[in-house]
Amino acid sequence: MLFLNADQVRQCLSMPEAIDGMRAAFAALAQRRAVVPQRTHLDIERHRGVSLAMPAYVQGDNHDGSQDAMSVKVVSLFEGNRDKGLDRIQAIVTVFDPTTGQVTAQLEGGTITSIRTGAASGLATDLMARKDAKVAAVFGAGVQARTQLEAVCTVREIEEVFIFDPDTDRAQEMAVEVAGQGPIAGNVCVARTPKEAIEHADIICTVTTAHEPVFEDIDLKRGAHINAVGSYQPHVREIPTETIIRSRLVVDHRETALAETGDLIQPIASGAITADHIHTELGDLVLECEQGRKSEDEITLFKSVGNAVQDAMAARVVMVNAAERSIGQPIDW
Repeated sequence: MLFLNADQVRQCLSMPEAIDGMRAAFAALAQRRAVVPQRTHLDIERHRGVSLAMPAYVQGDNHDGSQDAMSVKVVSLFEGNRDKGLDRIQAIVTVFDPTTGQVTAQLEGGTITSIRTGAASGLATDLMARKDAKVAAVFGAGVQARTQLEAVCTVREIEEVFIFDPDTDRAQEMAVEVAGQGPIAGNVCVARTPKEAIEHADIICTVTTAHEPVFEDIDLKRGAHINAVGSYQPHVREIPTETIIRSRLVVDHRETALAETGDLIQPIASGAITADHIHTELGDLVLECEQGRKSEDEITLFKSVGNAVQDAMAARVVMVNAAERSIGQPIDW
């Protein structure tokens, strides 16, 4: 069995490779080549946390099974971790040989989670955002905010970035850290208000722990694309109802989105929309069964709650690269 820590996972999972992996993952999900049970929630209310168990098997599109993938991720999200000097997301991905069930690897899961979540937004951005998008805005300044921005800048030539976080010191720290790194533009600014962040933004990523919408619908630029990532529980939301109503709405997985995210559950409960407001799933855009955008002025919205196929395919990329580069620590099992 192979063990890879966070740095080693990062070495084996570049953002362009991760986006390609998500393209394959969501195609498999749309073509019913994946087995993905509903993830299990373990609520730890006493410590303001939740743990999720996320298994998946993905059948590759070849005939010999060499591109199949199988994994189980256990991911915990504890709101008080930052005060303890720990990342909010703690996770491990166990990788199995899909032909035998043998455990083949244990991968640090927080890094996989942040990269694959960013990569899904990058894929959605590539399929839904205007081709001439130049300005990006990010709400939140945590680990996942960084990979969201990296992914967006991988698929579009972004020239200017705005970061908004209620903790301005944290936003400033992120701005200094990411400016000019990899595909990210050198012009990265801290916005003083949500309006300042989005009024010129062509692409917006919301990656927060907010319980209420993080911006006003009226401040959106025509033709903007939104990647909404933070809300994965019914009582938590980031996107205004008015924006949900007028957006072309695409989700990663319909059943999970309708069961888990307050961004959809709350507008449905109020009668503002019905479940039919979901235009399609991301995999249908990958397969070109549906369009991600009909006009340059349309508001488009990708609502992500995360799906275990992402972990399985990201882990597969990691394992292929780890073998080729002799990265990781072998452990007797």
